[in-house]
Amino acid sequence: MRYDPKKHHRRSIRLKGYDYSQAGAYFVTICTQDRACLFGEVVDGEMRLNDVGRMVVAEWERLPERFPDVALDAFVVMPNHIHGIIVITHPDRVGAGLVPAQEGDHEGRPYDTDPDRTTGTGATTRVAPTVGDVVSAFKSSVTVEYARGVKTFGWLPFRRRLWQRNYYEHIIRSEDSLNRIRQYIVENPARWVFDRENPLALAPEREDAWAL
Repeated sequence: MRYDPKKHHRRSIRLKGYDYSQAGAYFVTICTQDRACLFGEVVDGEMRLNDVGRMVVAEWERLPERFPDVALDAFVVMPNHIHGIIVITHPDRVGAGLVPAQEGDHEGRPYDTDPDRTTGTGATTRVAPTVGDVVSAFKSSVTVEYARGVKTFGWLPFRRRLWQRNYYEHIIRSEDSLNRIRQYIVENPARWVFDRENPLALAPEREDAWAL
């Protein structure tokens, strides 16, 4: 199937008025530009990562070091995209709740990485990251490491940009939804032949196949 950017553009479902920095769990999918298969291949239903794919895993696992209010759940690297669950917590809360949704678009707040920033009373403050902050940081760090690999290890150069500009996300609202998405992520390599991101998919699944 020939790639059609209008047909295959992943639609954003970000909600207007929803605070994406509040505690909760979020399912995200991030795809490479032009669906280029750069991270390895699926063989007999199992994902075999190449050096690039292993680098992607390492950068994902580093996210909690960059964002203290972020924890990670299920995750998989596919040939041309990743699926993962990001959990945003807060310093004054234990764990992360599953959150209700509101409608509309949200403009995320910046994440303050300055440990010396204080309020007028001298109390240290930290602005919680949004999902967009975390995804942007991940995409940026992977791009930097990939560009270094192109120069150092001869990795295949990417055209203009490594990642698609947008990404897919879903607010996880219940324990049942969380478990379905976890299962979908774990089983994703076995479903590659039907994956909508697979350029050679026999019968592409719906975008929300994890909810079926």
